[in-house]
Amino acid sequence: MTEGNTAIPESEMKDTSLHKFFVTSLKDIYFAESEIVDALEKMQNAATTEELKEAFEDHQFQTKKQIKRLEKIFQLLDEKPEKKECAAIKGIIKEGEEIIKATEDGSMTRDAALIIAAQKVEHYEIATYGGLAQLAITMGHDKVADLLEQTLQEEEDTDYELTEIAETYINFDAIHES
Repeated sequence: MTEGNTAIPESEMKDTSLHKFFVTSLKDIYFAESEIVDALEKMQNAATTEELKEAFEDHQFQTKKQIKRLEKIFQLLDEKPEKKECAAIKGIIKEGEEIIKATEDGSMTRDAALIIAAQKVEHYEIATYGGLAQLAITMGHDKVADLLEQTLQEEEDTDYELTEIAETYINFDAIHES
């Protein structure tokens, strides 16, 4: 193993397998974010409490900003913003849709289940953005890394907010439902 930074000229970076993987992963999360926008609307409509409805609405707005941020990242990398189908997010979203069908409309149990479904999405995004930010740093894409880290922080904040909503009262109210 070599230590230190073995910088590759930017003109040669695009030819590396790591850069190609990085761009493919950006296309994957770009697709995922678009799917998440639609899923958040469904989750907002299915939620019982106003607090959770607002959290989903806020996150939908934030996700639209994150999509714009990804488009800026593609531009910084001189790449075309393209979507690559993300099987992982499709599966997580499908699971969320099944939760809606399996829980009673207007129940706290549904809200508790929706929070868990949303946190699965958040954890996928946290893992993706955290890994991509580190790859960007490794490849010397500092501006890209900053943008990815900004999104990572937003995803972590959303995850924390969802936990707070659940722990404040939704989980406690759900346990009393029959």
